[in-house]
Amino acid sequence: MAYRDHIVGQILDEHLKEGELIPGKEIGIRIDQTLTQDATGTLVYLEFMSLGVDRVRTKRSVSYIDHNTLQTGFENADDHLFLQSAAARYGVHFSRPGNGICHQVHLERFGVPGQTLLGSDSHTPSAGGLGMLAMGAGGLDVSLAMAGIPFYMTVPRVMLVRLIGKLPPWVGAKDVILYLLKELTVKGGVGKIIEYGGPAVKGLSIPDRATITNMGAELGAWSSLFPSDEVTKQFLDAQKRGNDWAPIHAREGAGYDEIIEIDLSQLEPLVACPPSPDKVKPVQALSHVKVNQVAIGSCANSSFRDLKLVAKLLHGKKAHPHVSLVIAPGSRQVLSMLARDGSLADMIDAGARILEVACGPCIGMGQAPPSGGVSVRTFNRNFPGRSGTPDAEVYLASPQVAVAAALTGHLVHPEVLGIPPVVENPESFLVDDSMIIPPPQHTEEIAIRMGPNIKPMPALEPMPDTLNLKVLLKAKDNITTDDILPGGSRALPLRSNIPAISEFVFASLAPNFAERAKAESGVAIVGGENYGQGSSREHAALAPRHLGVYAVLAKSFARLHRANLINFGVLPLLIRDEYYNKMTEGDYIQLTDLHMALNERDKVVVKVENKHIEYEAKIDLSGQERMILLAGGRLNFYRRKFIEPDH
Repeated sequence: MAYRDHIVGQILDEHLKEGELIPGKEIGIRIDQTLTQDATGTLVYLEFMSLGVDRVRTKRSVSYIDHNTLQTGFENADDHLFLQSAAARYGVHFSRPGNGICHQVHLERFGVPGQTLLGSDSHTPSAGGLGMLAMGAGGLDVSLAMAGIPFYMTVPRVMLVRLIGKLPPWVGAKDVILYLLKELTVKGGVGKIIEYGGPAVKGLSIPDRATITNMGAELGAWSSLFPSDEVTKQFLDAQKRGNDWAPIHAREGAGYDEIIEIDLSQLEPLVACPPSPDKVKPVQALSHVKVNQVAIGSCANSSFRDLKLVAKLLHGKKAHPHVSLVIAPGSRQVLSMLARDGSLADMIDAGARILEVACGPCIGMGQAPPSGGVSVRTFNRNFPGRSGTPDAEVYLASPQVAVAAALTGHLVHPEVLGIPPVVENPESFLVDDSMIIPPPQHTEEIAIRMGPNIKPMPALEPMPDTLNLKVLLKAKDNITTDDILPGGSRALPLRSNIPAISEFVFASLAPNFAERAKAESGVAIVGGENYGQGSSREHAALAPRHLGVYAVLAKSFARLHRANLINFGVLPLLIRDEYYNKMTEGDYIQLTDLHMALNERDKVVVKVENKHIEYEAKIDLSGQERMILLAGGRLNFYRRKFIEPDH
């Protein structure tokens, strides 16, 4: 297989700085653009400031305010001022609160086919709908990319999803990715980049494509992307960005590690049932489910095209009296266009509550369902408790299915709504970038505003040669970063205060975890398969490390969380089923000769002292990752390499 023949290989080859394009090998690539949002961005800029770099060295970096927009105290407002002043100081574009969700706005205003984008949000691959290689990463990786340091990754395998046929009435892009999640599961994309091709691609709009690439994150993939074709050109022309367009497609005869073919004509409306995005069933099988709430929006389905369809379906109708209907447009552009063409009035007349253009309910920031309630959402995740209500049941569906549920009070096939309306792509979008503040030319004298809730990055010591740790938690399979560090209106405002947010570590699984961890000299966690799936929140690694978590022993790790553990000096060790089964909470383990193991070996001996047993755990790390762990984290490693070279 010629790796450079498919789209992924072409982009990686163009951006290659270190290494060779051989699957499984480590490479360093140049990053053209970065994206941060306020829930992760405060830490990114604190990390960037500690590097001592005077100005960002990317083609473009953008700081968005879209997560922590609920201002119940001073913390979020202070963070916004910090991010705005830091953006001005370091040469970053700043998207103000109210301008929209980062992924929707980036698709509209900044995404460029063929470029690389690194974002401190796991749904950054949304920009893959434009033919951009867009990847979610830990905030520290993003801050280093902003400093011009290559992004290091393992050359992924490439899967082709070949699309044929035509979507039937009432079936949309959401059903395509839900079908793929059903077939592959939340682990099906691990170690891979997913490339879409085939004759049916030309029938999918850019918002359709972005919905599919957005939820590739739920497959665990590095990224997902489509070709850049005439559909891409038409979208960029309509956004008055035609000069950013460039064609990119797989070369004839390109080889792939895997090929999956989906006949779109055979799809039906699908729904992801609780508790995971891969628990997918046909909506026809769920007609017994009574619905209390419907939430439409999020970075997966809040485009003008999506919400124009919603407005047409709601026209002249009323939400069911037992259903709370909320709608959050994805950007100021979308909201303004809906207001101008009468669509917003259709939504309001139907009884919808219009939320601000932000992430909102998707991250548990408001609109929690009633206790024991059922919420149907056009979002991308339905992990338990993420909605803000621990015992709520959250179903993920397309806008069509969501509207049908809102009007009938049940999960039903949207064909009950009659003839599906036609929604055309607009010939031109309403472009008003007045809420995106470009950086000034001269930035040296700009003062950075830091409120009282913003604390400096905690110092992390190098990895000791011996660790004596108590197993404080044994977790099951598919533990999410929401499980490790919950979101919501209580925890999220503390993202720039690591000591304070650390009190929430494992709050839903082990409410006294933080208190118990602080009473120990060192802590280990035992995990099952796919430990750390979900969002990119690096706080789920840094906050436990602040509490004394030095090692996580798991059967397998989600890519992003594994990277974040290494970034903050937490040792990720792979253990076999038999040893997972023997471990219990309260065990005392000892890891010795760690320096030699990290320098020379691929295994480390785990001594379970209270049970008098020993076994070997696997160290699956690149050469650079080993050096980072020995240094006590990536920030220590790069500070010594670039800022303190004589150290």
